[in-house]
Amino acid sequence: MYAVIRTGGKQYRVAPGDVLKVEKLAQEDGNIEFTEVLAASVGGSNDDGKGLAKPNSAKVLASIVSEGRAKKVLVFHFKRKKQYKKLQGHRQSYTEIRIHEIQVDGQSFTAAS
Repeated sequence: MYAVIRTGGKQYRVAPGDVLKVEKLAQEDGNIEFTEVLAASVGGSNDDGKGLAKPNSAKVLASIVSEGRAKKVLVFHFKRKKQYKKLQGHRQSYTEIRIHEIQVDGQSFTAAS
């Protein structure tokens, strides 16, 4: 069972038990609920998109594992013959989350422990 969610302007394919890094989220009580579920598979865990559908009501429950900043990305601007060089760095903030449960149309799917 997996679902496709949208957060931070990006789409992620998630399954119960997954740990992933997403754009920085507002710190709440440590639990996050994603209600913007774009698609969900209704088959088993090994299906390859068979039975993929947009659910009527779905949500994904997750918890915050950690927060941090990614590695530095260097942005270098250069214009030849003009003596122009500019170097700038950027570190993107992220939130690492663990997916606990996917609820689709009254059914609940959790990670096999």
